[in-house]
Formats: sequence, C-alpha cells, structure tokens
Amino acid sequence: MSFTLKADDKPAYRLFTAAGKATSYDKMLKELATADVVFFGEQHNDPIAHWLELQLAKDLLRLKQGQLVLGLEMFERDVQPLVDQYTTGELDDKAFEEQSRPWPNYATDYKPLLQLARQQKFRVVGTNVPRRYASQVAKGSLTALEALPALEKAWIAPLPMTVDFELPGYKNMAKMFGGDAAHAAGVQNIIQAQALKDATMAHFLNQARPEGHLLLHFNGAYHSDNHDGILAYLRQQNPKLKTLTISTVSQEQLGKLEKEHERKADFVLVIPEDMTKTY
Repeated sequence: MSFTLKADDKPAYRLFTAAGKATSYDKMLKELATADVVFFGEQHNDPIAHWLELQLAKDLLRLKQGQLVLGLEMFERDVQPLVDQYTTGELDDKAFEEQSRPWPNYATDYKPLLQLARQQKFRVVGTNVPRRYASQVAKGSLTALEALPALEKAWIAPLPMTVDFELPGYKNMAKMFGGDAAHAAGVQNIIQAQALKDATMAHFLNQARPEGHLLLHFNGAYHSDNHDGILAYLRQQNPKLKTLTISTVSQEQLGKLEKEHERKADFVLVIPEDMTKTY
C-alpha cells in the first residue's frame, strides 16, 4: 500500500510512527490491540481527534471482543457513581449532564463515547482528580491535601506522593513559566498540581483495568507525550503493563512528520494547522 499523497488529495489527518514513518489506521489499530493500556493524547478542541477516538473505541471493542474499559481525564473521581449510573442506563442525559460537571465541549466531543458505552455495555472510568484539589495544590503545594477527610482522600492518588521535578514534562513546565527564585515556589506548586492529576489518573486507570482487558485512556496530549506524565506514575505502580501512546499535533503540511514531533508517542496523529476547532 502506498502512502503518497496525490496533488488533489486533501487529507484531514495522517498517521506516523514514532520514527516519522507514514503508517495506516489499520496497522496502528492492530498494534494498539496488543497493549494493556493505550493513551490517546488529544488537543481538546480538535474535531478530528475526537472523531478518531470514537472510531478507535468501536474498533478496539470489536477486536478485544468486548474486553475494553474507557478511561477519561474529562470526568473527576467524585462523579464516578454518576458515570456508572449513566452508562448502565439508570440516569438520563439531562440528570447526568446537570450533576457530573461535564466539560463545555462534552455534547459534541465526549458524549458519543459515553453513548457507545451505554449501548455496548462496557465500563467508563473518570480518572481525574477533582479540580478543586488541584487548585488547592497550585496555591499551596501538596501539603494542602493533608488535612482532607478520609472520604475525600479516596478521590486522589494515595498520599504522600513524590514529584520528580526532573521529568522532561515538568522541567518543560518550569521553563515555560521561567522567572527568578522568588517565583520558583509558585511554579513548583503548579507542577505539583499537574503531578497530582497525572498520579491520580495513573492510580485509578490501573485499578479500573481487569486482567486481560484493554484500557483506552483519553487525555490532553501533555499528560502522556514522551511516555511521561501519567505513564511515569503508572510505571511505578505497575511496570509490567504494556502501554502504547498516540499524540495529536498540528502541522502546516502533512507530507512528513516534523522533527520536533518525532518520538513524542508511539503513533503521531497529524492534523492540518488550519483545521476547524470545536471552540
């Protein structure tokens, strides 16, 4: 099969391997089906990634003969009972959407996934830390969580948790925020809040995966790029898991993968830079 683009083609996306070699959806799908956990790193406002997430969920469900669990950064741990009630059909759309604090782009971008789960009867797990705790940490470091009641601690990664500030993603965040030493404590808190999200997602997706199942996790690309973020915490908890990753990037041209995107993930989904955004 040839991957050359004809002059009159206008592809909406292209797929590449980590090394920058063009590949097909079918080849990627077959390889992803061999993993224990697949991380799909999206750009939250990209319609092509959301469409491809739905296709991937359908196709992996078929290949794994129903042994699939969906993990979503977009729902927080304290609303998990509602997610369960919705996917089993106990809660209707209106009640679910009023109570579960869905993201503003839920209706277009994530609802089709939950509807698929409801229809095909597979489990969906919200993996993220309730955002109020992340913002407490961003203001006052991880020590802000120590006083939480036990019930609320059940919604976050087990404490005490350590943060490796040398992880490439966290070092990059420190660089992005820059600044002097006086500013450093504030930046460290922001990185700790990011680490709290990563560690919490790793903890709950690891718990949610029954033996022999594939867990397909959707998250912002930054949480899984360079096999970092969530994956760094997951490796500590369960080093035997086979994980594969996808990262979504945009480029002006789709002919070849730009150098800066190589090795970002096992598969890189390239979207045209001028693609319509959902918000």
